[in-house]
Formats: sequence, structure tokens, C-alpha cells
Amino acid sequence: MTTQGRLARRRHCGAAYALALCLVPFASAQAREGGGLEDPPQVLFKDLFIAVQTAQIYADSKAFPDAVPSEPPQLILQQYHAERPESPAALEHFVEAHFGLPAPVTGAPSPPGEVSIIAHIDALWSPLTRNSAAPPPYSSLLALPEPYVVPGGRFREVYYWDSYFTMLGLAESGRHDLVTGMVRDFAYLIDHYGHVPNGARTYYLSRSQPPFFFAMVGLASPDAFAAYLTQLRREYAFWMEGERTLMPGTSHRRVVAMPDGSILNRFWDDRDTPRDESYREDTELANTSHRPAPQLFRDIRAAAESGWDFGSRWFADAHTRATLDTTEIVPIDLNSLLFGLEKAIRTGCEQRGDKACAQKFERRAAARRRSIDRYLWDAPKGAYLDYRWTKKARMPRVSAATLYPLFVSLASQSQAAAVASITARELLKAGGIVTTTLETGQQWDFPNGWAPLQWIAVSGLRDYGLTSLAATIACRWMLNVNEVYRQSGKLVEKYDVVTTGRSGGGGEYPLQDGFGWTNGVMRKLIALYPADANLTTPAACQEPLSGS
Repeated sequence: MTTQGRLARRRHCGAAYALALCLVPFASAQAREGGGLEDPPQVLFKDLFIAVQTAQIYADSKAFPDAVPSEPPQLILQQYHAERPESPAALEHFVEAHFGLPAPVTGAPSPPGEVSIIAHIDALWSPLTRNSAAPPPYSSLLALPEPYVVPGGRFREVYYWDSYFTMLGLAESGRHDLVTGMVRDFAYLIDHYGHVPNGARTYYLSRSQPPFFFAMVGLASPDAFAAYLTQLRREYAFWMEGERTLMPGTSHRRVVAMPDGSILNRFWDDRDTPRDESYREDTELANTSHRPAPQLFRDIRAAAESGWDFGSRWFADAHTRATLDTTEIVPIDLNSLLFGLEKAIRTGCEQRGDKACAQKFERRAAARRRSIDRYLWDAPKGAYLDYRWTKKARMPRVSAATLYPLFVSLASQSQAAAVASITARELLKAGGIVTTTLETGQQWDFPNGWAPLQWIAVSGLRDYGLTSLAATIACRWMLNVNEVYRQSGKLVEKYDVVTTGRSGGGGEYPLQDGFGWTNGVMRKLIALYPADANLTTPAACQEPLSGS
């Protein structure tokens, strides 16, 4: 479809954005020159890439992979080999002569006393919106047919699981054009690559992220599952590839055959090299870990696919990044989302009148629920836990991932009540729910809280009628976000939920502001709980009632 055709169609959809007709994905655009899966920068630029990333010319390791080459990679490499710049200064001069360096995506802070947080969020959508219908030649940026919202800061491209939470706020802000356009973008990625990559960069193509596409489709319109059934089934095939060949106790890519032969899933990455965007950090860790480097790199990358990069969930010793063993873990959040995807495919098949397909995916969802109950549900603890399939044992540590089965309506009412109880006892803090109960200095651990996990909790608890705890979590999180906004005029990517009014810490890079999913979840929670939107002290939030 031509650009003019897309624009005409968008005008036609207008206020009728919820109609399935307006949600049908466009045909795939043409691949960039060369076709096939685009190679990441470390493959294109070989020893030049290694030299730049190792020399730490740029404070952020993501800068060079995002830089735009001014010439074909082969010509740049020829000039590099001819000149042989060796010092960091000479290398930096060479890079800046042959590449355009990226700039962070920023939105101006607002004076909190003058601009309400709602107005601030609504004003941020445009500065965070990007269009990559025609990326620069040889850039790592992937083409997408429609405009999209990026998280902000160093995150200059669209990200998979971030986008669902961003879209919650876009819908509340009346930006249905961006909601439907982003759904089409993700459908395009599935059509073009067979899955949704971690983000819209060539160096993210070897992995995905938590599969929220079905939830995005449902957010855009509950009638749209039929329109996107092809993409939903293709994404499912990506996650389930290899399932038919497995014997109990074995694995292949993202599937694991459990001891009883049932199939559950794990996070994975198809490459076992250092990440382009963290090349130096990954190689330095490998040099000190005393582990086979390819396996460590695979586990690092698999943790990046999880979205929880990094935290104690993936550490064999619960504290040290060098012990990452992500691929040995069957995680509750991923398997809950795949249950949601199976149910969404069933709904799409029903909407199309395909009874055999609907029955097939109902059986698949039921089988996954039974396997989750057997391996991931810990009745004495009253929590869903990750499972180390290589040791045939549940992992004892509770995290906010325990709430995912409620988000996709997988839990029974009694299981949901037990999860609510342990959430209130172990995860609920003054500023929201904490990610884990361990303090490791990693960003996906205590005392940090993240917007997506607050929404998973609030949404799931509400669906089970556990409204008191849901309201308390929402109130405390909104208060926390508001307090930081009053101090800085910004919304940031993570927050300290133990000591309110403080941004979160840890991680491989400085705190980022913008920030897509924080904006989205905050905007949605304000719509659900308007009376709590401007509270200023934790004591003003109601205490959760027992059992509700």
C-alpha cells in the first residue's frame, strides 16, 4: 500500500479505530537492499566494531551500534584497514568521519506546579513519536510502516513489551491513531521476520521479548483477534518451534519438555556472542566469570529477552551476574503470557468460525495450565514460582512475576487469593510493589519497582475481585511517581518503592527519563483511580483489606 493509501485509510478509521476493518495489517513492505535478516553491526563492521566498543570511546555502549554509516560497510572497513587508527582519539576521529552519531530522545521537563501530570504525559507523546518507514542505508534501525512511540533517552527505537504499557496511556490520551498504528507495526514485524524482535534494531533480531502482542490487539479492539489471527499464530509458532521433537527432560530453543512430557517455555537468544549494545560489558564479564563464554553470552541474551535484565531471578547464586543461567529456568511470566496467546488464538478462531482451530488451542491452553499447576505453582507457599528444569525443582524466591497468572486469568480463585496474600506480605511497599525481595544492586531487584509490574498486579487483582489490594498498589505507585514528578518535572523508567520519592537505581546505564511505559501506566491508573491521583503521603492510601 502506498503512503497516500495508508494516510487515506488512517483518516477513514478516525474515531472508528475499534472496528476490525481498520485494524487489518497492511501487506509487508519490501525488505531493505539485500533482503533476508539484516546483520547486526558487529557482523558488518567486524574488527572496527570490536575496536570501538573495547576502547570505550563512548560512555554508552549503545551509541556506536545506533550510529548511521555514511558509506557501505565494506568501504568503511577498507578505509579502516588502510588507516589503522590505534589510539582512542584517532579511532574516535575515524568514527565521526564515517558515521552519524545518535542523539537521545528527550522531552522537556515541566514545572509541576504549573503543569498537571496528565497534561505533561499527554504532551510527551509527540516528542516520543518516531517514524522509520525508510531507515538510512546500512543503519541498524528496522523499517516500520507506521509511526510509533519510543521509551525515551537512549532507547530511540520501538521496544516490544514496553509498547503494550505505553499503549495503555495512549488510549487514555485519545491517541488511537498511535495505538492502531503500533499494532500494525508489530504485525509487520511478525510478517517480515517471523517474530517481534526485542526492539526495532538489527542487533535485536536474534531474540524477542515477553509476548504481549495478543494484549495489544485486545487493547485496540476485542474484535480484532480474527483480523490478526495469522500473526498471532505465526508468533506462537516462533515460541513453540521444535516442540514435536523433544523427549522429556530436553530442550530446544525456547521450548522445554518437562519430566511428564508436557511442554513449557523458556527465554532464549539465537546468538551466543556479546550483545552489540553491551559488547564491552559482556566481554569483561566473560573474562572474569570462569565459564564457557558462549553459554554465558547466551544466558545474558536470554535474560535480555525476558525484559528483566538483570536481576536475581536469573542468577544461580541469587546475587552475581557471572552466575546467570537464564536458559535453565522455566519462568512463570513467559508461560502465563503464552497461555494468554493460546486463549487469544482460540478467540480469533472462534471469530472466524473455525471450530477445529478453536478446540485445538483450547486444548493447548488447558494443557499449559495443568503443567503450570504441576511445576510452577507452590501450594504451601501460595505463589507461582520459576522452575529450574535442569534440577527438576522450583526456585524458592518470590518475585512480582507471581502475579502474571492473574493478568491472563490462568489462576483459580483460591490461587489468586493466595497470590494476593503473599504479595501484600512480601512485595507491597510504601511506593508500590517491589520487583523481588533481594537487594543485589541490579535494577530488576529490591528496592526497585517498575511500571509494567504495577499494572500486571493491578489489572490481575481487579479481574479476580481483589480490588482492595489492587487499589492500594495503584495508589502507592501513583503517589511515588507524583512525588518524583514534583521534584524533577519528569517521569523516569524505574522507582525506589521502599523509600518513596526517589528514582530507581542499578543497571548497565544511567537512569533514563521519558518514559514510555511509566507514562502509559500512570495515565491509565489515573483514569481508574482519579480520587487517588493527587495524594501526597503514603498514609493517605488505604490499607489493603484482608482477603480482598
